[in-house]
Amino acid sequence: MTTSTPLGTAVRADFERTFSHQPIGIWSAPGRVNLIGEHTDYNDGFVFPFAINRRTVIALGERDDRLVRVSSSFSDGVVEISLDDLSPENLHGWSAYPLGVAWALGQFGANLARVTGFEIYIDSDVPVGAGLSSSAAIESAVAVALNDVWGLDLDRRTLAKVGQLAENRAVGAPTGIMDQSASLLGQADAGVFLDCRSLESEVIPLGFDEAGLELLIIDTKVSHSHATGGYASRRASCEAGAAALGTESLRDVSVADLDRAAELLDDETFRRVRHVVTENQRVLDTVRTLREQGPTAIGALLYASHESMRDDFEISVAELDLAVETALSVGAIGARMTGGGFGGAAIALTPHALIPAVETAVIAAFAAAGFGIPDLFVVRAADGAMRNE
Repeated sequence: MTTSTPLGTAVRADFERTFSHQPIGIWSAPGRVNLIGEHTDYNDGFVFPFAINRRTVIALGERDDRLVRVSSSFSDGVVEISLDDLSPENLHGWSAYPLGVAWALGQFGANLARVTGFEIYIDSDVPVGAGLSSSAAIESAVAVALNDVWGLDLDRRTLAKVGQLAENRAVGAPTGIMDQSASLLGQADAGVFLDCRSLESEVIPLGFDEAGLELLIIDTKVSHSHATGGYASRRASCEAGAAALGTESLRDVSVADLDRAAELLDDETFRRVRHVVTENQRVLDTVRTLREQGPTAIGALLYASHESMRDDFEISVAELDLAVETALSVGAIGARMTGGGFGGAAIALTPHALIPAVETAVIAAFAAAGFGIPDLFVVRAADGAMRNE
């Protein structure tokens, strides 16, 4: 349990103003940035995200009836529903994230007939739509809170499955388990190397501080949504490719198999498959390189990931490409788009002394191209979801 934060103080006050009584506790969970491993998670592959020092904070109060009430700093009013009516078809809009977690906990053993209702107020400084998983931060904060309050004693890996189920069924976004795993398992100055098939994870020191490196987020402000067609169509292509290759998932396809894949698949499906197969290898290579050579040696792998997403998976946009190329031209060690694609943010691993120059150059490049003003900020690897007070 950590001391109160300014965001925690604000969410407590907002809870009291909204619900006219004090919460029983404050919980929080971080967003995440994916250092490398994009669109590999739902293909049973490898990912390497880390939790960031931007968090969603929730205040929770108990009720003595069956009613659930949720409100937030980013919406008007209070959404109400009975625990008896919790089901994916009854959940809509932003409230599907927290309410979907309550429903999903019931699918993982919580007896919703025996618990009482609750009230939650949500606040966050995780940017929405930037590819930093503001959604998983909400899901993970609610999951750890209800796990505590309802006395469920579920472990962190199970809570990650709860969050994924909520996002898949209640929200309708066909995402993998990476985001929730990073938010729940993260540690300071470390990444979470996750095998999305076995759900085995290992915390890998990043060493950014010692190397004098910062991870700069370049939020293009181009909005995206996982529940829309682009993400779903890429997932469908991956499933079609795996089926044509006679395998359960692309996790079982190696780089050496790509020549055979090129003969069997149409061009578009092949390029989708090639991205996932080579990206899995890049995750393994990045973890190995961090261990053997340190963070200054991973830049080429980051940029190769971006090229693959741009050319093979075709999920980049002009703003992301410009952010990446500009950051590299000014001295970033490596850069890539991050997140589901079609907008959102790029990351640039940059020597501390060059951060101001990269920021200035990116803003100027966006202005010259007629793009909107991007939001730029540095993130650090942070601890995962927790009870704060």
